[in-house]
Amino acid sequence: MNGQTQGLPLRNNCHCRGGAAAADRLPPPSFIRPLPNVKNRSKSAFQFVQMLKKTTLYFFAVGILSASLFSCSTSTKEPVDYVDPFIGTDFFGHTFPGATLPYGMVQLSPDHDVNGWTYAAGYAYPDSSIIGFSHTHFSGVGMTTGGDILVMPTVGDKIQTSAGSKDNPDSGYRSRYDKKDETASPGYYSVLLKDTKIKAELTATKRVGVHRYTFPESRKSTILLDIGHEIGGNATSGESLVKMINDSTLEGYKDANGTMVYFVAKFSRPFEYYGTWDNDYITPESSEGYWPYKNEEKGLNVGFFVGYKTQKDDQVTVKVAISHVSVEGARKNLQAEVSHWDFDKVKNDARNTWNEELKRVAVKGNDEAQKQVFYTAFYRSLLAQYIGQDVDGQYMGMDKKVHTALNYDFYPSFSCWDTYRTQHPLLTLVAPDHVNDFVKSIAAKTTEFGWLPAQHFRNTYRPSMVGDHLIPVIVDAYFKGYRDWDMEGLYAAMRRKALESPPADIPASAGRAGLADYIRLGYAPADRTTESVPNTMELAYDDWCIARLAEALGKKEDAELFYKRAQNYKNVFDASTMFMRPRRENGAWLEAIGTNQQAIDSVGAHHYYRYFDPLLVGRRPNRHYTESNAWQYLWSVQHDPAGLIQLLGGNQSFTQRLDTFFAMDASISTPKYVGVVGTIGQYVHGNQPSHHVAYLYNYAGAPWKTQYWAREIMERFYRTGPGGLCGNEDMGSLSSWYLLSSMGIYPVAPGSTQYTIGSPVFEEIAFNVGKDKTFKITAPNTSSKNRYIQSATLNGNPFDRSWIDHSEIMAGGELVFVMGPEPNKAWAAGKDAAPYSQTKQSLASRE
Repeated sequence: MNGQTQGLPLRNNCHCRGGAAAADRLPPPSFIRPLPNVKNRSKSAFQFVQMLKKTTLYFFAVGILSASLFSCSTSTKEPVDYVDPFIGTDFFGHTFPGATLPYGMVQLSPDHDVNGWTYAAGYAYPDSSIIGFSHTHFSGVGMTTGGDILVMPTVGDKIQTSAGSKDNPDSGYRSRYDKKDETASPGYYSVLLKDTKIKAELTATKRVGVHRYTFPESRKSTILLDIGHEIGGNATSGESLVKMINDSTLEGYKDANGTMVYFVAKFSRPFEYYGTWDNDYITPESSEGYWPYKNEEKGLNVGFFVGYKTQKDDQVTVKVAISHVSVEGARKNLQAEVSHWDFDKVKNDARNTWNEELKRVAVKGNDEAQKQVFYTAFYRSLLAQYIGQDVDGQYMGMDKKVHTALNYDFYPSFSCWDTYRTQHPLLTLVAPDHVNDFVKSIAAKTTEFGWLPAQHFRNTYRPSMVGDHLIPVIVDAYFKGYRDWDMEGLYAAMRRKALESPPADIPASAGRAGLADYIRLGYAPADRTTESVPNTMELAYDDWCIARLAEALGKKEDAELFYKRAQNYKNVFDASTMFMRPRRENGAWLEAIGTNQQAIDSVGAHHYYRYFDPLLVGRRPNRHYTESNAWQYLWSVQHDPAGLIQLLGGNQSFTQRLDTFFAMDASISTPKYVGVVGTIGQYVHGNQPSHHVAYLYNYAGAPWKTQYWAREIMERFYRTGPGGLCGNEDMGSLSSWYLLSSMGIYPVAPGSTQYTIGSPVFEEIAFNVGKDKTFKITAPNTSSKNRYIQSATLNGNPFDRSWIDHSEIMAGGELVFVMGPEPNKAWAAGKDAAPYSQTKQSLASRE
């Protein structure tokens, strides 16, 4: 059993489907053994269902269905009540439990540490001491950044201006706490700081974090603002400023690795004393490094302290507004969003906002644990994309100039290598009012940057992941009917980037890696390009997306060019090994490792592993595959599974190869890689290249195997409790995978309007598709055991294919599945039942 699942209750142990007996559930594979339960933050699913055995839960979708109904003698549960913000805070989920709103600029959350990949979100559930509460975080990223403008309350005569260590919290302002004294719900977080007996409560609006601190009796209670605090450290950050405006207001800014964060902090009680510090200024005459009654400080590791004499249960509320434009922008945000001092109003408004968003999707079923996993995943899917503009529409552009978003929300971060696969397609279904704004934001960035960017965070471009995956985000939106943006302008930018290197004023790293070789040779050579195999495969997919849009816009020659380039994945397929394999510029395949010892070769500044090893993930900058190996990247031909099936010898050979993929040993060659988590054979659910693989059986006439594995992945890797995610959340991509898969649909190739069919988890799931229409997916007898589709109907008509089109969903209606314990191998197995592939479509157009 992998370390990622130790101490967690298996999903098979949950009380399922109205109290089904254990004998009616699918037994786990022999290598999975029951593990002890973790302590959950709510009643266990089993206890809750026992209490509610004869009740029915049905949440009606917002705007189209009637009010939520819940028959219970004691309470009514709303969707928001199922969310557990602690899910994913253990292991490497990199989620945070703090207060935020859907798409909110502020993510106010506790920080445990700032150093190391474990603390990418600042918080790691096993820790037991808190540094303080900062206002910006990312929900699941593989980088360390954020943690801006930290606030921490303390008591005691000595003012400490550094956090201290986890080994010795008393060496700084850090405080211990007990897990039993920590709670979180959407828009709210609370903890009792054990060392100081201070109760800390957090809530938020979109641009304002609101703190409420309840103090013990103390002759010296202090609130610290640490401006130097930063997740990942601030070695590359610039100068910051904090100053006192009056006896209850602080203002300033922070240069966080080139991202400006301006702030205004207002306190509900005038300062009785105050001062500044600079931890970089320690001298013999000022060994403490702080200055009482100084009202301004500028530097890298600076901060401000304010203090009071408190009686027992005295409360101080602090409102902190941020802006990426100016202090004036932060002032406007504060005045517009929290002009009062009513903490509970902000908290209740946050809860209601979340509940309205979560009510967009209604689920029916008796498994309370599944609902907790579902609505928490929905919550995570809606908070990862956050706005960047102030209340007046101003935002800081990629050209470092101030612009105004007119009648739309501007989004500064796109983790698109992750989110193009699941999160953005999900939002086209459940958050239609935001999709055009995503694309408008991309268009604005392209204009300001002078070039179509790729993956980037905080509106600052940095070379990062392989591929050019803002393209599928744009194209998928277009084909699903979201077109309120400059189509011709963005198409021209996509085309230019696919054919040219960046101009002199744009960093070369902003271009497509290996583009010249990709155009000249039809592939990226391993002796010239890092991660050469996925560089070829993912650019081929991006080119297919461009071809689709070119065709729709009537650009026939461009469409032909890019459809042809979309087949470049075949140029790295080695028929002798049946792998996508690195090859040199001269066309030769990289030598197989055999009995050789792995080594690293160099060509100028480029370094790469000398031998081809299908089990080697490796590490940058030497690796041939992106966070995966040859087994895992073999399947990354989302736009043309039929073409891949041909390469692998037909449907039977293809399914046998997939079977081996799931059945083989999970080991990889050294050096080991931290992202190999959530494994079934060589399938790695903790990393994105594997996410679509279980759905590929649909393309080879074996959809029942997709049904088995889709359900199996959901049950193994999505659970209640802090360790409920098997890997890095990656800005909502893991959670969005679960939402789509639990519906029984999955977008294998964003840019196509088709969703492949899996195994629906809920008896009923419904969402509003606009114009007073609802789409409902019903599977009355679904369960862990009854995971196989026996038959299906769409709006009362027989449905015998393993895909459904976006247009069919948006037309409203009902897709009904009859489920059973044994596979119906005839369902959706016919020649014409498989989803779209480029090769299949090309063959059909020639017939």
